[in-house]
Amino acid sequence: MDFDFAIILVLLTGIAGVIWLVDALFFAGARRAAASADSDATDAGEIPVAVEYAKSFFPVLLLVLVVRSFLVEPFQIPSQSMLPTLEVGDFILVNKYEYGLRVPVLGYKFFDIGSPERGDVMVFKNPEDNITNYIKRVVGVPGDVVRYTNKELYINGERVSEKLLAALPAGAPRELIFEEMLGESQHRIIKRNDHNVMGDGEWTIPEGYYFMMGDNRDRSKDSRFIGLVPDENIVGRAFAIWMHWEKMLSIPSFSRVGLLD
Repeated sequence: MDFDFAIILVLLTGIAGVIWLVDALFFAGARRAAASADSDATDAGEIPVAVEYAKSFFPVLLLVLVVRSFLVEPFQIPSQSMLPTLEVGDFILVNKYEYGLRVPVLGYKFFDIGSPERGDVMVFKNPEDNITNYIKRVVGVPGDVVRYTNKELYINGERVSEKLLAALPAGAPRELIFEEMLGESQHRIIKRNDHNVMGDGEWTIPEGYYFMMGDNRDRSKDSRFIGLVPDENIVGRAFAIWMHWEKMLSIPSFSRVGLLD
């Protein structure tokens, strides 16, 4: 989830708004006066092309900016880190207000509404570069002690409940699918059927930070490797799949439409 249109959208909206405002304050009146004084002149009072475009596009850009910044923003899933919950090519919707209203681009929360809870599927900026959008599941919240050992997850000393659903492929399984209960969320996760240990460790989650993990536990670059996610990096909570379109030349599918766990 590398592409972030927010900066471009803010710039375009700002430029269009400034052009329209400057023209209204300093030039529109002079054009009207010129048109009244010289009614025979074909170009008297003519609106410049740049102003015409600014007036046309500013309301549309502003509406899109408000919706994407404070209500709902769409994203596409590019990797397998959240399998089996999210597949490559899923188009998801992200709630932008549930965790509080934030200043576009800067991420500063100016109106607090709620906080992430264990089990939420959340989009956030990778704390390594503060630019790239990642999507993972909230595993640890402020005050938690998270431990991951030998492919087993512990929160505050208690092992997270999981139930084996399938071992695939049959006969010589390479992947194990479990049903995990994390907070109020019951969802599926995948583990590789091997003894390779990756990302083991223990983390104490301070105030204002969150520990994130992918549902595809052995194929996810998450807080085990990139560190804890600060509150200002939060983008929003993913709550629904609205389309699946894996490749540009393929046909979009709506078979996966629905709410997320």
